[in-house]
Amino acid sequence: MVKQHQHPYQIKIPDKLYFKIGEVSKIAGLPTHVLRFWESEFKKIRPKRTDSGQRAYTKKDIEAILEIKHLLHERKYTIEGARKYLTARSETEQPLGMQLLEDLKAELKTIRDLLDR
Repeated sequence: MVKQHQHPYQIKIPDKLYFKIGEVSKIAGLPTHVLRFWESEFKKIRPKRTDSGQRAYTKKDIEAILEIKHLLHERKYTIEGARKYLTARSETEQPLGMQLLEDLKAELKTIRDLLDR
């Protein structure tokens, strides 16, 4: 049986202004230490700090985390490769629909390559 992976754009993010690190951990399916590490590696993840020092993630932060998770876990990018990919993409900044089509195309090519083996 093939394990199904959720595409980052299919995960439902609750409609809230800010999220605590534990909430983000559950939404993304990642341990909190990974989230803290990724903050130091990716400029796209920049949670604000509350007066008590807690991280306050926005929906945009969570979307970036889900995209990074997809690049690292599903597409098997290295951290450096994912960073370069995100930088290059932000320079061209395709509309979201085009990015979805590009991602779908890449996924279909991967499936085709697997079937050709």
